[in-house]
Amino acid sequence: MAEAKHGIEIRNLYKIFGPNGKEMVQKVKDGMSKAELNEKFNHVLGLNDINISMPAGRIQVVMGLSGSGKSTLIRHINRLIDPTAGEVMYGTDDVCKMSKNELREFRRHKTAMVFQKFALLPHRTVMKNAVYGLEIQGVPEKEAKERASRWITRVGLDGFEDHYPNQLSGGMQQRVGLARALTNDADILLMDEAFSALDPLIRMDMQSVLLDLQEELHKTIVFITHDLDEALRLGDRIAILRDGAVIQQGTGQEIVLRPADEYISDFVREVNRGRVIKVDTVMDKSKSLEGGLTIPSGIMLEEAAKKFADTGQSEASVVNGTGAPLGVLTVQDTITAMVTPSTH
Repeated sequence: MAEAKHGIEIRNLYKIFGPNGKEMVQKVKDGMSKAELNEKFNHVLGLNDINISMPAGRIQVVMGLSGSGKSTLIRHINRLIDPTAGEVMYGTDDVCKMSKNELREFRRHKTAMVFQKFALLPHRTVMKNAVYGLEIQGVPEKEAKERASRWITRVGLDGFEDHYPNQLSGGMQQRVGLARALTNDADILLMDEAFSALDPLIRMDMQSVLLDLQEELHKTIVFITHDLDEALRLGDRIAILRDGAVIQQGTGQEIVLRPADEYISDFVREVNRGRVIKVDTVMDKSKSLEGGLTIPSGIMLEEAAKKFADTGQSEASVVNGTGAPLGVLTVQDTITAMVTPSTH
C-alpha cells in the first residue's frame, strides 16, 4: 500500500450559501460578519477565507463546535460541495477546477471517506461492503476479495466476512467502514466525525486502531471532530474553526501552550497537559548532566513524571535516539508544566 504522495493545500477558500454567493464574497472580505450577512442578505457564511496546509502522510484534525464549518470544509476536499471562491490543491491539481471525468477519477482513486453514521450498505455482507469501491473501479473479483480480506483482518474483523451490518455492534460497523476505505488504497482518507457515534471506550479503541494503521500506512488523513481530547490524541496538526473561520492552527502542543484567544483557552483548560506536552518543550537546553537518569526525547511529561517517581530522581538528562544529551528536565519543571495555568 503506497504512502500518500501529496498533502492538501487549501487556499483562500470561501463558501457562501445562497443564490448570489459570489457577489457576497467581497462583502465578507470587507468585514461583514456571518450574522450580518444572514440578516441583511439572507445568505449563510459557511467558510471564511480558509488557508490550511495539510501535510502529506500526516493526520490533520479540523476541530470545532456544531456549525463551525468543519463538515462543510471536508466536503470541499472531494468536492461534494463546490466553493464560492478559492482553491483546494492536491499536488499541482486544483480539485475545484477538475472536469467531471477528472473529479470522478479523483474520488474513485485518490480519496476515501469514513462517515459518522457508518454509511454501510445493509443488504451487503462485511466482505461485500469492503469490496464495493473496487467493484466500481472494475477490479477483478478475486483481486478485490484478496485486498479486502487483508484489511478486514487488519481492523480486527477476521471471521466476520459473511455477517451483515445489522449483526454487528457500532464499533464493528465502523471497522467495516475503515476497512472499505483502506481497501480502496486511496492517498487521502476523509473522516467526518468518524468515531463520534461510538461509546467512549470503543471510541478510544478505534482511535488506537487508526493510529496503529497510520504508523504503517502514512496516509494523508483529514479527521473532523468536535472533541478536543480526540483532536489532541490523533492530530499531527490541528485547525480550530469558529463561525466558518480558522481561529488557530498548529500542533496540539502549540495550541495547549499558546491558545490564541479566550475561546480556545476555554477549550484547553480541562486538557490533561501531561499527555500532550513533550519533555523537549520543557527541558532546559542550556544545561547538561553527568550520569544519572536519562529520558528519551519526544516522550510526554506524564511518562517523564512516572520515571521520576519510579527512580526517586529529581532531574534527568533528555537524550536523542543515539543517546546524545539535548538538555535537562527537572521534576519541578515537569510538575509546573503539567498544571493548567489559571486564566483569572
